[in-house]
Amino acid sequence: MGRMIEFTRPDGKPAPGYLAQASAPKAPGVVLFEEWWGLDDRIKETAGRLATHGFNVVVPDLYRGRSAATGDEANHLMQGLDFADAATQDAAGAAGYLREHGALRVGVMGFCMGGALALLSVMKGNEFNAASVWYGYPPPDAGDPSAISVPLQGHWALEDDFFKIEGVDALERALAARGSAPEFHRYQAKHGFYNSGQPGKGGLGHHHREHAETAWRRTVEFFDRTLRS
Repeated sequence: MGRMIEFTRPDGKPAPGYLAQASAPKAPGVVLFEEWWGLDDRIKETAGRLATHGFNVVVPDLYRGRSAATGDEANHLMQGLDFADAATQDAAGAAGYLREHGALRVGVMGFCMGGALALLSVMKGNEFNAASVWYGYPPPDAGDPSAISVPLQGHWALEDDFFKIEGVDALERALAARGSAPEFHRYQAKHGFYNSGQPGKGGLGHHHREHAETAWRRTVEFFDRTLRS
């Protein structure tokens, strides 16, 4: 079972989050960024699932207590979000909380909007030791991919209407041109293929069980390699 916590951002402001704890002491940490739906039950369950694999997980509550069930509601909440602030201040504060509570290494992960934030957080800061990104990336003018210095994994949907696969290809080329070799996986699926929610109920109805489980296994293996060494 997880619980709500409060952590302190580098600017001194308090911020809310959801904590799911592993049973092992000094477990590695993961900051998990929510989808555009917000801190809903599904993302809490995802945090809990990561905890069962031996990670302490903090999900920053970016919408500060609000969440969405429909795409229109989610879009409204997302438009009010300061992405740069979330990817630096909230990200660093959550990572700091995990380190203060025993994590020697901390990764970052996110879905959809949260995937874009996870990428931004490793472009803009040095709080994380690895990043796993699920079908979300920031616009090209948001940051320089060459600034990423940590192991990077990505899970992308070939039929994504929100984050086009051409953008993934461009990101991969930009990283390769600077000598980086990200671990990118592409799936014959639509955007949000991990999310089992239906339209109007915090999802898009694009869940693909096989690809979701394959990507999950790869993510756990990736964090095992990068955060436990």
